[in-house]
Amino acid sequence: MKPEIKSSSINPAKIIKGVFVLAVILCIGTSGYMIIEGWSFLDSLYMTAITITTVGYREIAPPSSIGMIFTIFIAFGGIGILFYFLSSIAQAMFEIQVKAIIERRKLGSRMRAMKDHYIVCGFGRLGKIICQELHSNRVPFVVIENRPDMVQVLEHDNTPYIIGDATNEDVLTEAGVEKAKGLVSVVASDADNVFITMSAKGLNPALFVLARAEEEQTEKKLLRAGATRVVMPYRIGAQKMAHIIVKPAISDFLELTVHNRRIGLEMEEVEVSEHSRLNGLTLIDSGIRQEMDVIIVAIKKREGEMEFNPSSKTRIEAGDTLIALGKSEDISKLTKVLSSSERSSIRTSG
Repeated sequence: MKPEIKSSSINPAKIIKGVFVLAVILCIGTSGYMIIEGWSFLDSLYMTAITITTVGYREIAPPSSIGMIFTIFIAFGGIGILFYFLSSIAQAMFEIQVKAIIERRKLGSRMRAMKDHYIVCGFGRLGKIICQELHSNRVPFVVIENRPDMVQVLEHDNTPYIIGDATNEDVLTEAGVEKAKGLVSVVASDADNVFITMSAKGLNPALFVLARAEEEQTEKKLLRAGATRVVMPYRIGAQKMAHIIVKPAISDFLELTVHNRRIGLEMEEVEVSEHSRLNGLTLIDSGIRQEMDVIIVAIKKREGEMEFNPSSKTRIEAGDTLIALGKSEDISKLTKVLSSSERSSIRTSG
C-alpha cells in the first residue's frame, strides 16, 4: 500500500550553487575595488552590494575611469547572478507547492478508492504504532488527525490522511466510513472517543469499532455507544508487566511468537473459505499438522464460540477462523489452502 514517495523539500543543489556564485561575484567586486580604488574592505563590499542590487545609494567616492568600467561589468554580471539566485529560490518554492498538491491529490484518489479499510482516529503515540502494524500487515487504512503539525510526518510516510475533527460526521464521511471495515478511535479524550464511536456507528451500523479508554467507567459508555471492543492501554501494560514477573516463560513465548518476526515463527489467524478443499474435513484428515508442521492452537467458530486446543476430530468449516502457530512459510501455505480450492502439498485421507 505504501510506494516510496518522499515528502516535498527544497532541492539544496540549486540553492547552494546560487549562493556560491553570488559569493564569488561579491569577492571579485570587493577585491577589484580594493585594488583599483584603494578603498577599505567594508567600503568595497558596500560598493559591490549596491551595484549588483541596483539600490542606488550614494557611492563611496567618485570612481576612476577604470573603476567605472569595472563597475559596469560588476553591474551586468552581478544583476544576472542575483536574478539567477532569486529565481532558483522561487522555482524551488514553486516546486514544493506543486509537488505537495500532486501528492495530496494522489492520497485523495487513494482514499476515494478505498473499501474495507480501517480508519484510525488520532495519530499520537498509540495511533502511530497501530498504523505501523497495519502497514506491516498490508491492511489499508486512513488517518484522521486534527493537528496540522503532523502533516509532514504523515506525508513523509505517504499515509492517507485527513486533517480534521474525527467527531465531525462530515470528516468521517470523507474518510469513507460507509465503506470501511473498521474504525480505531485512540484520541486523547475519552469523551471524544465516545462521541466518535456514536457518530461512526450512526453512519455505518455494521462497522467494527475498537476504542481506547482511560477510565474504567468510560469502558461501559463506549460499549453502550456501539464499540465492538474497548482497550485500556494502562491496564494492558500493567497486566503484561505483572505477567513478566509471575509467568516469565509464557511472556517470553508470546513475545517471540507474536512480536518477534526475526525468528520466522508466527501466530496467525486464517479464515476458512467456502471453496477450500479442507472445508468439512476434520483436523486429522486435513493433514495440516502432519504435512505442514503447523499447530492449530484454537478455532473460532463462525458463531463466535472459541475452541481452545481443538481435538483431532474437530471439523473445519467455512467461516471458521483457525489460530495457527508455525513458520512463516508454512503459515503462508496454510493460508493459500484455506482460501482457495487449488491443489496443494497437503494430502487428505480418503
